[in-house]
Amino acid sequence: MTHTESHPPQIFYHKKKKRWLPTTIFLSVTCYNVTMLTTNYYTDFFELGQRKINFNFYELGLPDDDPVYTLKKVMEDLDFSGLLANCSDKGRTGYNPIMMYAVVTYANMRGVRSVDRIVELCERDLAFIWLTRGQKPKRDAFYEFKGKKLTSEILDDLNYQFLRRLQKEGLVTLKELFIDGTKIEANANRYTFVWRGTINYHLAGLLDSIELTFTRYNTFLQENGYGPRYDIGNAQMFVIEGMDKVRSVIEKNRKRKLSKHKKLANNTVIEIDNCSPLEIRKLQKNLNTIASGEGIEFVYGKGKRKPEIQQLYEELEHLGQRLMGYKECFEIMGKDRNSYSKTDLEATFMRMKEDHMLNGQLKPAYNVQIAVENYFIVHGYVSNDRTDYNTLIPVLEKHQKAFGSVLEEVTADSGYCSEKNLLYLKEKGIESYIKLQDHEKRKTRAYAEDISKYYNMRVEVFEDEQFYICHDGRELRHIRTETKEQNGYTQTFEVYGCADCSGCEHKARCLYKYNAEKDTERNKVMKINEQWDELREKSHANIQSERGILKRQTRSIQTEGHFGDIKENENFRRFNYRSADKVYKEFMLYAIGRNINKYCRFLNEKLKKFEGKTTEKTA
Repeated sequence: MTHTESHPPQIFYHKKKKRWLPTTIFLSVTCYNVTMLTTNYYTDFFELGQRKINFNFYELGLPDDDPVYTLKKVMEDLDFSGLLANCSDKGRTGYNPIMMYAVVTYANMRGVRSVDRIVELCERDLAFIWLTRGQKPKRDAFYEFKGKKLTSEILDDLNYQFLRRLQKEGLVTLKELFIDGTKIEANANRYTFVWRGTINYHLAGLLDSIELTFTRYNTFLQENGYGPRYDIGNAQMFVIEGMDKVRSVIEKNRKRKLSKHKKLANNTVIEIDNCSPLEIRKLQKNLNTIASGEGIEFVYGKGKRKPEIQQLYEELEHLGQRLMGYKECFEIMGKDRNSYSKTDLEATFMRMKEDHMLNGQLKPAYNVQIAVENYFIVHGYVSNDRTDYNTLIPVLEKHQKAFGSVLEEVTADSGYCSEKNLLYLKEKGIESYIKLQDHEKRKTRAYAEDISKYYNMRVEVFEDEQFYICHDGRELRHIRTETKEQNGYTQTFEVYGCADCSGCEHKARCLYKYNAEKDTERNKVMKINEQWDELREKSHANIQSERGILKRQTRSIQTEGHFGDIKENENFRRFNYRSADKVYKEFMLYAIGRNINKYCRFLNEKLKKFEGKTTEKTA
């Protein structure tokens, strides 16, 4: 590799550009060998790249506190072996992957996510030219790099290496996390959607059609005697779990339509595995066997009357295709989603806060989660779940996998408050500062004076048996134990009930939706989840403490501050890529860029660690 000597700046007239230009820009460009091996990527970028490359004109244009210098300082301590492993030594060597990563990261530090814009900046911006050393990668090179060489695992590894550096410098401890999430619109058509309720409705009609066709099929075999002749049995109708509930909701909605009431959601998860299109295919093969044995030919074209066996065959074909389509829809949605977009199958329709028309508009979006400490984004997680309940544990597992069992405290809002999450934190020995869903309601007088709730009843124990005393002085004893499974987690409830509530003057206040005419014989029954109550009270006590108030204050500033900056200042309201993996890479590149910007501000003493106020009233 050679380097031309720089000369004193001289002015000359460029004929093609028709203007005067300094010769320094051209005489200081470094020449590089295009057949460089992968093992030289480090020396190519860091040793030669860190020299004063004699871009004197460019160097003068860059301030000393430009974040690009911080970026290169950070990259010097990173191990890029994972990235280089995805680069092949065969054929013509492309652009240096370390340089490409630096360019993409710096672009995200500047809030630039568009590839076309990055290509333009590589040709015009001084900092980008300094990073690339005059090279001009085109859009295909960036798409190939981001699509094939830069994986999600590599991004996480590079971010975790940077965080370990911050840990050594005392900027993060990795012992506490502040977690929050937001919804960002997917790059999908909002008008091409599939809903579980709609599929359930059409599936019910399809099953009715299939049952009628099966009846015609069996009648056809019996009337013509084809069954015994060809040893063919009758068709058996499918048995699908959950269809009874679906049909019940459909019937209720038909009545509600007449009364102009709001329709009920029909989002029952149907076990459609038993409903296989192969069963319909077997019937078609039987019909082909009969047609061959009887010498019946299928006819096509206008003006030709189709035989009954052909009509039956084509009807089964149509029903099988529809059933296959619905089955595919259920497989795409899985058991956790109720909708998806046809243009991005992994995007779910969610209710966005920026509903300017106030009519409950739904958009295809992703649920983006961040775990923050001292302004730095430690983890990112992209989910297609509309709620936050199922996103906490995956984030905590990522933390344990990356840094071991160092986590001590987790702070989050009420969207993460569930028995499953709090029990997980308790088992891992992690202190939880999670706001309860009824946190504000607990402050009201109505909450403390609600006689229907068990927590406002007196508890007594007699002969190792626990029972409750209601407002009227009657006993509610244990009846049975019930379980409920949701999202793979089983909840256990203890059912308590009063043997006789007749003559009680507090029925209207005690019984749920009490009707004096219909509920005269109705008795009080309540379900109590003792484990859930214990976890809730512990979390509530934590957030009410002085440390808990500080934690909640810090969370709202750091996490909400990130999302406010991302959406309002940077206008990051919609992804540019499709599929969960590409969306995650797009967001993590942006998060890494924000982390390095924060680090640059810490180095230049423009940002200090947030300590919070210690004198706050109890919430």
